[in-house]
Amino acid sequence: MSGLFIKICGITRLEDALIAVEAGADAIGFNFYHGSKRYLSVEQAAVIIAKLPPKIITVGVFVNPDRKEVLHAMEKLNLGAIQFSGNEAPSEISGYSRKVFKAIHIKNAASVQELRRFNADAFLLDTYRDGEFGGTGEVFDWQIGSEANSFGKIIIAGGLTPENVAIAVRKARPYGVDVSSGVEASPGKKDRQKIESFIKRARTANEQADQLTHDRR
Repeated sequence: MSGLFIKICGITRLEDALIAVEAGADAIGFNFYHGSKRYLSVEQAAVIIAKLPPKIITVGVFVNPDRKEVLHAMEKLNLGAIQFSGNEAPSEISGYSRKVFKAIHIKNAASVQELRRFNADAFLLDTYRDGEFGGTGEVFDWQIGSEANSFGKIIIAGGLTPENVAIAVRKARPYGVDVSSGVEASPGKKDRQKIESFIKRARTANEQADQLTHDRR
């Protein structure tokens, strides 16, 4: 992968996964949290993953899971990465043989200090809402995302849409962006035009920001 990392999450249908691949996504996310409107089983995910090209990174999304649950999904699906989106302790996300993404729910600027506690390959910054673990469709202050870059690779999530992703990329200058509800026609059902527009606008904004940085040197 080069440039901005783009993950389309909450995939429940093969046709939506293939649209994301065709549009240029780097990763596809499958939500194994039973409380999610976009939940699917490991067996359902296996059917979709079998039809995806090897270059696509498959990400299993978990919320406060049992370690056996994660290992089972890793074995059955050969996941490329694991995303922990709950209140997991640092020890609960360690010891896995895959890349680990840790979601941090942002209330305010002080929330980024949570990143210090974890050893993760990337941090996914999502909007805090009491009792929710992502998928809220709400944004946070993207300037906080920019400040979080010193802690590691930052993936911006939470309320991103085709209309605002370019602003988020320019403000936060993240490693990547993640979207679920912002490219949907209804929960779990993606919209082709929204996916294509989201990816195009995100990449264009990142390229423009990179060029601006280069010109200033």
